[in-house]
Amino acid sequence: MRSDMTQGAIFPDYELSDHTGTHRKLSELQGQDPMVVVLGRGGFCPKDRRQAEGLLELHREMEVGYCRLVTITTDNITQTAECRSGVGAHWPFLSDTRRIVQKDLDIAEYTDPVHNPMIPHVVVLEPSRIIHKIYNGYWFFGRPTIEELRQDLRAVSRKCRPDWDITTPELRAAWQQGRKDLFHPYGRASTLSQGEQN
Repeated sequence: MRSDMTQGAIFPDYELSDHTGTHRKLSELQGQDPMVVVLGRGGFCPKDRRQAEGLLELHREMEVGYCRLVTITTDNITQTAECRSGVGAHWPFLSDTRRIVQKDLDIAEYTDPVHNPMIPHVVVLEPSRIIHKIYNGYWFFGRPTIEELRQDLRAVSRKCRPDWDITTPELRAAWQQGRKDLFHPYGRASTLSQGEQN
């Protein structure tokens, strides 16, 4: 991966078509929440399918924990939709047939010239696409376990949620003063998209 993609750097705001053909920017998908970005090989890869199956249960936790998940592959939109549906996923899958991400991040899997996929990576992002951690998944066991991602999301949430410990006297006083902007989701109301508000 590009040498400037390290902890604390800002991950690029790629805009790609999702599994429905709708153009989506990572920043819009992330909103103000932590996000996990899975850069995969594609639906042809049994390792990618197994990884997505493992993420199904974590995604249910991520939804109630106000965290986002997105998968990006070099598959076309039809293959992307079929892979997403095949594993029963409910998070966005993005199609990058032009290999914008692969080329920009310098992660072409040169050992597979037939499919020309990306070297699999998982990137854990803090709000504003700040890189918390990057996993290289060329070998399957280089990919993060569900528990590792859970711990990463705990660390990121603790860092970005001002009300992580609502037992502090300062937060109790802020609530009593009506300063609800420090509390989730009250402080988010102005940043929610129309779709999230409905």
